[in-house]
Amino acid sequence: MASQSLNCWRCLARPNISPSSALQLTSLRSFSTTSIRGAPVVKPKQHPGREKGLKASPRIKNKPKEKTGKPPAPGERKAVRKRIVLSNTNAIEVAEMEDLTKEMIDSGLRRAKKPMVHGEQPLEGMVEAPVPERTEEERRMVGKVVGLQGETVDGLRAVEAFKTTQGWGLFRRPGLLLREESVKLTKDMVAAAKEKESMRLVLDGPKQTGKSMMLLQSMANAFVKGWVVINIPEAQEVCNAINDYAAIPGTAPTLWAQPTYTANWLNQIGKANAKILSRIQIKGKYNLPIVIPPKTDLARLCELGTRDPDAAWQVFQVLWSELNQEGERPLLLAMDGLNYTMRESEYRDQENKKIHSHDLAIVQFFLDHLSGSKKLANGGAIIAATSRSHSPISISMELALKQQLEKQTAQKITQRDPFERKYDERVEKALSNVPAVKLGGLSKAEARGLMEYWAESGVLRQRVDEQTVAEKWALAGNGIIGEIQRGALRMRI
Repeated sequence: MASQSLNCWRCLARPNISPSSALQLTSLRSFSTTSIRGAPVVKPKQHPGREKGLKASPRIKNKPKEKTGKPPAPGERKAVRKRIVLSNTNAIEVAEMEDLTKEMIDSGLRRAKKPMVHGEQPLEGMVEAPVPERTEEERRMVGKVVGLQGETVDGLRAVEAFKTTQGWGLFRRPGLLLREESVKLTKDMVAAAKEKESMRLVLDGPKQTGKSMMLLQSMANAFVKGWVVINIPEAQEVCNAINDYAAIPGTAPTLWAQPTYTANWLNQIGKANAKILSRIQIKGKYNLPIVIPPKTDLARLCELGTRDPDAAWQVFQVLWSELNQEGERPLLLAMDGLNYTMRESEYRDQENKKIHSHDLAIVQFFLDHLSGSKKLANGGAIIAATSRSHSPISISMELALKQQLEKQTAQKITQRDPFERKYDERVEKALSNVPAVKLGGLSKAEARGLMEYWAESGVLRQRVDEQTVAEKWALAGNGIIGEIQRGALRMRI
């Protein structure tokens, strides 16, 4: 009884009411002075990424960037990146610098006799090579810097022969250093045109040894001599799948044309050789998808091909056929970046397989003439330069060039690695019989002539003597021309 009475007193002291019923009673009241106490407690919201008890870090709101100018137009950035500056008005003009003229090219370009090596019999796998004999005129020309005339500069600019890394903007006007290899190259070009032969050559060598500059000099010689120059400035742009392409019907194996690139190529050819092409009229009859008026000259033909990319490749074939008619000018075919054409391209066929670069119509056209399977009717030269700056490696190309250089210098010929499976038969066939020149560093005489030209231009503010030349020559890896320029002109303290 005592426990029951105790429970009853507890009920009276603390009524047993649930929270839910208490809220219902509070909400049903019409008037109350304790509405704040009876309201539900609202907990503060917690950041989902913040742990309980930690201090909040200050948040910095990023203000949107205000657009203050006009965005670059399509292609404007590429134009700025590829812009070439060929003159510096602050540089001193070298008064005694001679221009590259026909007389200069022809004066020392008499073909010298090349006696064969006599003596012991060559070992097995070795081939005898002729030893060139240097003339007095060659010795006089080596180490000189010659200037380029305005008409030659315009032609070289049109074919995109100048590179942004060659430092043209440091001097008053463009000039070329006559190296021993470039003098011999000029002689061979003139002899090929005189005898109506097709001179073929691959320029190879380490990075910054002047391969592109040597190719530019061959094009300068061709413009001065009145040749027709056709140049592929960057083979990478032909093979890296940045252009539209289409299969050429009726070709087996299938060849692939690049309409837009070919149209731009025709525009480049027409501008660079306008003076010559405007004097040559179409002689043959051709079936083209575009209408060609009678007595149309080749410069106008290039314009018509530029306007219609779908017919550009057929127009180029007509242009090439007319340029190879009897009695026309010699031709120069040039390509920079040969490495990119010695592998599979980035284009794909209908079965999503990579297309070999030799199946691209432009590449096959050039390699047919470089390999010697097709000739130039009126003589000329086909010259290609390799690239060692971020270029793909082709073991077949490396082997073919190495074997050719060993043949020319009467060394034992390197054979294939029997355990290597990545050799490309098409590459080896294309380069198996192509003469090659491996460029190296400048001689000290050539380096001194170049540095004296820099000093006369006011760019090199240093005395040019034997000690200075020997120092720059040694620090540049025994005369690497790009390293000499960087050490003497760009890394001044």
